[in-house]
Amino acid sequence: MAEVALEGIGKRYGATAALADVDLTVRDGEFFTLVGPSGCGKTTTLRLIAGFEAPTVGTVRIGGRDTAGVPPERRDVGVVFQSYALFPHMTVRENVGYGLRFRDPPDGTWRGWATGTRRRSPAASDSASRSPGRSRRDRTCSCSTNR
Repeated sequence: MAEVALEGIGKRYGATAALADVDLTVRDGEFFTLVGPSGCGKTTTLRLIAGFEAPTVGTVRIGGRDTAGVPPERRDVGVVFQSYALFPHMTVRENVGYGLRFRDPPDGTWRGWATGTRRRSPAASDSASRSPGRSRRDRTCSCSTNR
């Protein structure tokens, strides 16, 4: 894993500001999830981190390195967008863990998380963890680096 830092990020589509002055740091080893209503900028933020879009202003850093000009396939970042690319028969944990199992570190950290053998949050419930059951008002996007 590597630290992901957004510094003064802004993204405009014509006259529309999708993001303005975003500063965010996700430390090395931290698991981070963006949750919010449709249209608040979650997907745009993750597209900038993954390299699918370039920020209008600001800097995206992964592992301390400016990612300007680095194509998505060279960033070593995994992204799960809302429910469109999820396997409907899997839980949210299983969907996120699916890609991680191919990049599991030697200590098995992600394998334990993805299979549920690591401690779960008491707030998590089976009904809330099923992919199709998420409220349409609250969308979730997750991103993890593999460095």
